[in-house]
Amino acid sequence: MDESARENLEIRSVETKDVEQFNDLLRYVFQVTEKDLSESGYEDGEIQRAKLPVITASDVIGWFNEKDELVSQLAVYPCKVNIHGKIFEMGGLTGVGTYPEYAGQGLMHDLVKLALRHMKKRGQLISYLYPYSIPFYRKKGWEIMSDHLTFELKDTQLPKTKEVSGRVERTEIDDADIFATYDRFAKQNHGSMIRNQLNWDEYWRWENEEERMAAIYYDENNQPQGYVLYWIANEVFHIKELIYLQQEARVGLWNFISAHFSMIDKVKGNIYKDEPLAFLLDDGDIKETIEPYFMARIVDVKEFLKQYPFEEKGKDFHFKITDPLVEENNGFFGISWQGNKIEITDEAIGNEVECDIQTLTTMLMSYKRPSYLNKIERLRATHAAVRELENIIPIETPYYSDYF
Repeated sequence: MDESARENLEIRSVETKDVEQFNDLLRYVFQVTEKDLSESGYEDGEIQRAKLPVITASDVIGWFNEKDELVSQLAVYPCKVNIHGKIFEMGGLTGVGTYPEYAGQGLMHDLVKLALRHMKKRGQLISYLYPYSIPFYRKKGWEIMSDHLTFELKDTQLPKTKEVSGRVERTEIDDADIFATYDRFAKQNHGSMIRNQLNWDEYWRWENEEERMAAIYYDENNQPQGYVLYWIANEVFHIKELIYLQQEARVGLWNFISAHFSMIDKVKGNIYKDEPLAFLLDDGDIKETIEPYFMARIVDVKEFLKQYPFEEKGKDFHFKITDPLVEENNGFFGISWQGNKIEITDEAIGNEVECDIQTLTTMLMSYKRPSYLNKIERLRATHAAVRELENIIPIETPYYSDYF
């Protein structure tokens, strides 16, 4: 496409009347077939109806040609996440796609810049996304913030049953106690999505709910303390997600899984935190894999730093930040403590910590520590400044199990 053709394009909001074009573009780019939709439990036209609430709630923008055909798009999904115990508004970048004949013209670059401006106006100080290309999003300021571990163990490696004071009950995946337990868990675990009903709908979007089951662990006081979402197929116990608020719940849920010994040959599952299962098993010689999962990006450095829950007060210092897309994020951000309040200025006070927006994000999300980032030269600072950062940035690995 030449420059004159781009002049015939218009950038504007994608409205509910455009939902069919929105889904057609997604299905083309991500090669989702009718067979895929059918196997996920969708009937004719149902995926469009299911996506309507997302488009209605989200900030969806796109490029349209002279025929009012949608040729490039993205959506910002409004979410809330827990960052070290503080709830932040988060803009989830999703629905990203451009038809190949319009590629290479900077359309997506412009859409992302506009989306970030919209996020800033809405107070969405951080953005998450699932990357189809890590290098692509790194160039635009996002960085890895969480991992996805998968594991597989044989039936003979299942943990031996241990006595617990509570009990496990099987239930439906939309049981109110599932929602309540996850909400408690998310508010205690850094990085997690605070799910509303729309978030729960998206959590199950590409999976056939009819095959999924749930089991809840209740303590001796009849309070739910954990759950496992699972299905069984071809003698394999598949764990979609297993969460617990206390170790007794973990033991109780694994007791329940082990009780399927006569029915299964293997257990396959997911862990959404850098916390391998092998160490917790008697026979830890199991297969585990790890891969990057979600990426994050600070949208508004000044406001994010104002609200960030530093571990403790530190000495005055300043960040020197570079950002490829958000001009206001370039420059100095001086940090000082006035009593219990953090003050952010544009002055180069105290020691300097220099990095790009990607590095700042992964560091404040505690995915990578300051000393490591300094060692690999992603962070430029004195040893004293790095030690200070180690003291004030909380140590807690992000947990994130959603997908949008």
